[in-house]
Amino acid sequence: MPGTCVIGLQWGDEAKGKLVDLLTAEHDIVVRYLGGANAGHTVVVGGETYKLHLIPSGILNPNVRNVITAGVVLNPPTILQEIDALSARGIAVGKNLMISDRAHVVLPWHIAEDRLMNDSPVSGGTEQIGTTLRGIGPCYKDKVGRTFAIRLGDLYRPGFRDQVARIAAAKVRWIASAGGNARGIDAERIHAEYRGYADRLEPHVGDTTAFLLDAAESDRRILYEGAQGALLDVDHGTFPFVTSSNSSGVGVAAGAGVPGRWIHRTIGVVKAYSTRVGGGPFPTEQDNATGQRIREVGREYGTTTGRPRRCGWLDAVAVRYTARLSGVDSLAVMMVDVLGGLPELKICVAYELDGKRISRFPSHVDDLRRVEPVYETLPGWQSDIAGARRYDELPDGADAYLRRVSELVGRPIAFVSVGPDRAQTILAPADGR
Repeated sequence: MPGTCVIGLQWGDEAKGKLVDLLTAEHDIVVRYLGGANAGHTVVVGGETYKLHLIPSGILNPNVRNVITAGVVLNPPTILQEIDALSARGIAVGKNLMISDRAHVVLPWHIAEDRLMNDSPVSGGTEQIGTTLRGIGPCYKDKVGRTFAIRLGDLYRPGFRDQVARIAAAKVRWIASAGGNARGIDAERIHAEYRGYADRLEPHVGDTTAFLLDAAESDRRILYEGAQGALLDVDHGTFPFVTSSNSSGVGVAAGAGVPGRWIHRTIGVVKAYSTRVGGGPFPTEQDNATGQRIREVGREYGTTTGRPRRCGWLDAVAVRYTARLSGVDSLAVMMVDVLGGLPELKICVAYELDGKRISRFPSHVDDLRRVEPVYETLPGWQSDIAGARRYDELPDGADAYLRRVSELVGRPIAFVSVGPDRAQTILAPADGR
């Protein structure tokens, strides 16, 4: 199994970082291949909590090479802050981190544009997307548009100063004309600041595409770490309430630069319930005492922003769709312990749309907004399962719930998480669950 991929199957925040950390010991290389500092992964090891945004979760294992590829948009001060914070806690960051010279760079004008764009509702509606205001979307927009794009390798070229001056002048004009605040966009200051970042990052910068292709062809064990979740995929998610990259399994090859033939196992990560941050439809949302209970017990507040997450019941229709979309072989069901103590649990098994029962996930956001979830109710369990370390230590209610999730999604369950720590992870028996 040289190539393994971990994909979130919901709207992000599925605890992928914990699973990546757990699987890291089986791999030589951990790859972050999309997104930016808008993605936050939390890993708990021995009671120590690490919050990572750009650096792959494998950084906590000293024997693993960590790679940030061309599909990622990089904010230099953010990654340097992460490096410094890890180093201060005794985690070495040196040759074990490699960053693509093809990665596009987030600059101050991207953050200014993000604030400006976020104040406006999406076309045709009144609801805002609700970005993290980290400049990620505008950076991806410039990447596709090409004219105003800056890649990490450009910071080391003789023409970088002129490149910054040209783009800054155009951005100031656009932001000011749109009613935004462009006062902080000073070309000379930005050039000097980002040249300083470039000097510090230079030992890590290289051609990750060639490195990973060589590694794959040499049968090195590579773990691809997804960011956000498949329902936020820019092409296949709940558009326009999505991220700016392909966050489902279809984006792995493009973001990493490694053909799909080298990925031999894909694990879909799903919470035992559903959460969402920002705008967009959420059929199983519980804007009530149940949702608030899940939020508080599960500590459902954003790793990156601290915003409270919207909470609700598990949507098996959505997860079945993203499991197929991402080519998932097995599931990791996380945060199962959060559901303990509830008298009954619900799973969305279908939708009703315009009086008809459907089992497909709608392609248009307006249809998803109008669906009524069809629930199946299962008994809950009252015991605390955080101390369970084997599957047979789980109560009957948890076993029945997990079996039903597996049946509805159509994939076996490989991992069950009952708490945030690395040790609170159970290998599910290979009997069809």
